[in-house]
Amino acid sequence: MSNSDSPAYPKLARNTVQRYGKPRGKYDYQTIHEIVNTTQVLHVSFPTPDPSDPFPAMIPMLGFMASFSSPDMPTSSPLNLYLHGYISSRLMRLGKTSPSDEEEGFPLTIAATHLDGLVLALTPNHHSYNYRSAILHGYATTVEDADEKLWAMEKITNGVVDERWENSRIPPTKTEMTSTQILRVRVVDASAKIRNGGPSDDRADMKNDELRAKTWIGVVPTWTAYGTPIESPENRVEKVPEHIAKFVKRENEVGQKKAVLAVKGE
Repeated sequence: MSNSDSPAYPKLARNTVQRYGKPRGKYDYQTIHEIVNTTQVLHVSFPTPDPSDPFPAMIPMLGFMASFSSPDMPTSSPLNLYLHGYISSRLMRLGKTSPSDEEEGFPLTIAATHLDGLVLALTPNHHSYNYRSAILHGYATTVEDADEKLWAMEKITNGVVDERWENSRIPPTKTEMTSTQILRVRVVDASAKIRNGGPSDDRADMKNDELRAKTWIGVVPTWTAYGTPIESPENRVEKVPEHIAKFVKRENEVGQKKAVLAVKGE
């Protein structure tokens, strides 16, 4: 995706991808930020303050990476991660705390993943997936500035479907603004792990003509497919709006293209 000279996150013990053989780790901003910004659901993990609970919590959330102070900054630049949630949720309440005196904010781990293909090999041990994944570590604080909060809500809404913000009832009411909370995550390190290409089988199995004659090998390209929009019983708009139709068409085409290119190792 991006070369080694691109601006990147630092490689630390906790975010370095450990893998023998073909390297799959990437650390550049552009690769990681594009994976996050094209993933519909992010999974956010955080420690609980209850000392009797040994398990970290994890919840699915909506989010995106951008810069409020410099909105036109490309994905190849340092960016913050914004997360959307309800003000009374546990994570949003914890976002107002700083467990450490050394760092401002509440520590989070964020995961984003695209599945691009099912890789079918001669033996179960060599089956795999083609995928693009990213893991980010950072410190979350609540967004208190009204302008930044409204900007983040617009960006997150348009991350669901392009142009959805301006094609819905805006601005949000006072109640909606009060009940919604936005977390700004200052990312301190991150890494991406990407697998593409076809199956990789052992030489001995590749020389086994009987095995190869009865076992299909290859890749089943995989992507998120958006179906034909189904109207609500309360809908009064006769035709599916262009911004929705265009989004569905484009995302289906892009998803299929990426999955097919992944088979080729691109």
